[in-house]
Amino acid sequence: MANLRITRLGHGGILYRSPEDAWVWVDRWTGAPTYADAYRAAEKVSVVAPTHCHFDHVGDDCADLVELAQAEGAATIGSHEMSVWLGARGIDAIGMNKGGTVEAAGIRFTMVRAEHSGGATLTTGPEVVTRDFGCWGWVIEFEDGTTVYHSGDTDLFGDMNLVRERFEPEIAVLPVGGHYTMGPRDAGRALEMIGASTVIPVHYGTFPILAGTPDELRDATDAEVVALEPGETWEVAP
Repeated sequence: MANLRITRLGHGGILYRSPEDAWVWVDRWTGAPTYADAYRAAEKVSVVAPTHCHFDHVGDDCADLVELAQAEGAATIGSHEMSVWLGARGIDAIGMNKGGTVEAAGIRFTMVRAEHSGGATLTTGPEVVTRDFGCWGWVIEFEDGTTVYHSGDTDLFGDMNLVRERFEPEIAVLPVGGHYTMGPRDAGRALEMIGASTVIPVHYGTFPILAGTPDELRDATDAEVVALEPGETWEVAP
């Protein structure tokens, strides 16, 4: 069994390659100016697990989400509303809600709360519309027992304490850019509640308004901050 490998795709996107080599794509946005060119083609897709359907997490008109979900053998998981929308387009998806747990490709995904909005802006019809598909975070338990809290876009909120009490994640993936999500200072407070010993910051630096930095997070936490460049991979030690 290999070690879990975590690759930052750019902006808020992460590719997890599990100990059994399942490829889990979270919030892939190939239109990001910082997106890693090496991952524009999805070599393998085992699980597609977005955290919401804003364009900067699933592409314009959800194009990145649809492309991944159409890959042969891919399991797609998300909100009930997202699954209905995909189903109307001939794509099977597992709809769920907060508190639910689904096993896909041998990995357990528990949907948890996120403090954000979740409207998908769709332009392919006669007029631009926004459909509320919701927003959420994931607690992901890999085959070797490693547990990751992938918060998705969110503000700080007190129930992050429950993530620690219920799941005891070793690793957290948190936004730090500010403006649309919490910034580094509040991400540091989040880590106190979550209890993870390692954090991978995301959702920063793509645009000037996302001004929070990993260095500012380091000043706000005692956890190990693993700041990955787009396309860079961090391997979890056994």
